[in-house]
Amino acid sequence: MNPGTAFIDGDWCLDIHPLVGNRETKTMVIDNIIHMVNNYRKCSACQMVVLVWLMDDLRVYQSIIDGISNLQMEIKSVTLICDKENLHTRWKNDKVNEWRIDKWFEISLNLLLYFETLDNCIDTSNLSIGKIARTIML
Repeated sequence: MNPGTAFIDGDWCLDIHPLVGNRETKTMVIDNIIHMVNNYRKCSACQMVVLVWLMDDLRVYQSIIDGISNLQMEIKSVTLICDKENLHTRWKNDKVNEWRIDKWFEISLNLLLYFETLDNCIDTSNLSIGKIARTIML
C-alpha cells in the first residue's frame, strides 16, 4: 500500500455477533463507514482511503457513494471478481473466516452473476496482487 493510505474493511464497521444484516444494521454500517472516511479525510497524514466491502445492495452502495461525494472526495469504484474455479479455490483455502461454509459459497456464486454485470469489474482470476493494484490505480 502507498504511504498515507488508510484501509477500511466494511465488515469491521458491522462486527455484530451473530451477524444481523437488516435495514437498521446496514444504515448503521453506512454511517460508520462515512464517519471513518471523513476522519481519515481530515487527517493530514492520510492521502487516500481504500474501502473494501461486499456491496450487493444497490441502496447501500449508492448511500456510501453519495456520502463520500458529499465529503467532496474523489471516488474510484472497482468491483473485483474472479471465475467460479478461482472463487472455489480461494474459498476452500481461506482458513481465517469462520463463515466460509457451503451455504455462503452458494450465495457468493449467485452474487458473482450479479457482479459480472457491473461496469467497473476487474477479473482477478489470473492476476497477481501487484497487477490488481496497478490496474486499480490506472
